Amino acid sequence: MTTQGASSSSSGFTHSWKYDVFLNFRGTDTRNHFIGQLYNYLTDKGIKTFMDDELSKGQEISQALLTAIEGSRISVVVFSQNYASSKWCLDELVKILQCKESRHQLVLPIFFKVAPADVRNQRGSFAEALARHECKFMDNLDKVLRWRTALTHAANLSGWTFSKGSELKFIHEIVEEITAHVYKRTHLYIAKYEVGMESRVQDLLKLLDIGECDVRMVGITGTCGLGKTTIAKAIYNSIAHEFEFSCFLANVREESIPYGGLVNLQNILVSKIPGGKDVRVSNVDEGITLIKELLSHKRVLLILDDVNQLNQLNSLAGGHDWFGLKSRVIITTRDRHLLHAHQVNLTYKQSRL
Repeated sequence: MTTQGASSSSSGFTHSWKYDVFLNFRGTDTRNHFIGQLYNYLTDKGIKTFMDDELSKGQEISQALLTAIEGSRISVVVFSQNYASSKWCLDELVKILQCKESRHQLVLPIFFKVAPADVRNQRGSFAEALARHECKFMDNLDKVLRWRTALTHAANLSGWTFSKGSELKFIHEIVEEITAHVYKRTHLYIAKYEVGMESRVQDLLKLLDIGECDVRMVGITGTCGLGKTTIAKAIYNSIAHEFEFSCFLANVREESIPYGGLVNLQNILVSKIPGGKDVRVSNVDEGITLIKELLSHKRVLLILDDVNQLNQLNSLAGGHDWFGLKSRVIITTRDRHLLHAHQVNLTYKQSRL
């Protein structure tokens, strides 16, 4: 991958999805080969996937598509040579990016025989198509501007690029990544949502500001029994799908006590990283090197729960340079001085729920 639930009842933090994946693509370019195979492989994996030929006759197609986008956990946008010539594709893309912001959906672009820079800067066939749209929509140039903005935004997201080689191998890579997003992003169990939970989650989301391009560490402090872990779980459930990799390491203090406890925690973390499933580290220094190597180019959400020693942080999240841009690390602890020692300057002091 290159450069980038549960019911929504009383919690307000998760959505009920009708589809796992929505496919946005230019049919004349890709439907009969690339998209057709991608759709088949996804459905073979049990991934509920929407493509527009699922629409029943007589439906208002535009509204049905908008509803399908809103009800999909992930949108896969396939940019191809003639993508921008389709008003339909561009309108879908605008809606997809709106849902990314409002419903925290995951958007994964595929650049199929086109360069990401051509999409981002509207060059080549994208420039020609947008110029035709501007002529056609002289009375509504704001619409074309929205399309341009959406193309630029989507092209800056993490995704895949294919220019030549084995399409089948490329499709398998995509399907494995999507499968990991769908099946490995299990929501963490929370016994109940206390009064005031949602407002506190929103306060923390402001501190995290996941739209910013920096790497950010945020601490949640407070004495025992105030609900620090519950808040961290709610945050994880709310935003984990926004990241290429996410991990909630629970009970760090307790798990670190036995001999080899830190190495075991490192192995748990490594085993969850794509490419690290079959890798084992034998000492802390080896673990530090491997974690940095595997995560330094990924957008990561890592939650370290109940930390009480600096060596735990140094071994599991030693510095901002361990993680790719837009990564977020959340640390729950009773000791705010520990956060200061690790240069975690953004903190949320938890009071009783």
